[in-house]
Amino acid sequence: METIRNRTFDEERALYGARGLTVADCRFDGPADGESAFKEGADLTVTRCFFNLRYPFWHDRNLTIEDCEMTPLCRAALWYCDNVHIGSTRLHGIKALRECKDVRLRGCDILSAEFGWSSRGIEMTGCSAESEYFMLRASALTLR
Repeated sequence: METIRNRTFDEERALYGARGLTVADCRFDGPADGESAFKEGADLTVTRCFFNLRYPFWHDRNLTIEDCEMTPLCRAALWYCDNVHIGSTRLHGIKALRECKDVRLRGCDILSAEFGWSSRGIEMTGCSAESEYFMLRASALTLR
């Protein structure tokens, strides 16, 4: 598995279609204001990263996100993803999770309007969440 460390990405689709990649201590922020950093990736591990750009994880599979920060500018962070583990992460952008399946969140701080819509197989443990219309049309929820 390839590892990328201590880099800043601000371009459009910076790591598009990445497979078998670990990304640690990186920033997704900057003047190019790019979107969709990890779109259509698989088998990704992302740790201690800062996200300040839109749509970082769309159509991804087998994704682990740990100790990351997604700011209010990180809109629509995870859409159409499958088999996702998120731990100790701040999800503060609107619509942070939508139409995803088999997602496990542990120890996360969620401040995200319209969080979890039309998702299924969501398990949350030890998370705090503030959201309008939380989990609308979602199914198979386990909240602890």
